[in-house]
Amino acid sequence: MICPGKQAQIAAMMREAEVFEEDLEESFILGGGPGGQKTNKTSSVVRLVHVPSGRQVKCGETRSREDNRWLARRALAELVLAERAGRKTAARQAAEKIRRQKRRRSRRQRQIVLADKRANSEKKQRRRKVTGEE
Repeated sequence: MICPGKQAQIAAMMREAEVFEEDLEESFILGGGPGGQKTNKTSSVVRLVHVPSGRQVKCGETRSREDNRWLARRALAELVLAERAGRKTAARQAAEKIRRQKRRRSRRQRQIVLADKRANSEKKQRRRKVTGEE
């Protein structure tokens, strides 16, 4: 259960982000994931759409619909504030990092990597024991 103090803090964040209740479309979706049958049968996941900006947030962190409503509002306000400040959200930064890691290397970069591997291989070859000459 989210305490009244935390609710007031989230409401203040929404005012700062200029996200008003009348601008929100709220819907509830069937939950999933851990939590068992109770989670999978109840519509506890909250989907908020901020109509003026077109931003959408889904929140199903807890089994409680009421808690998810407040958490979704906080996530939406954070998203709008980060966008306004020109920052990227943590989730977006993580996604971009993964995209960079999966990106193919250029031909020049592959040549550099192979040259380094050859140099290391030659270095290891020189470290080997010298066998007795016959």
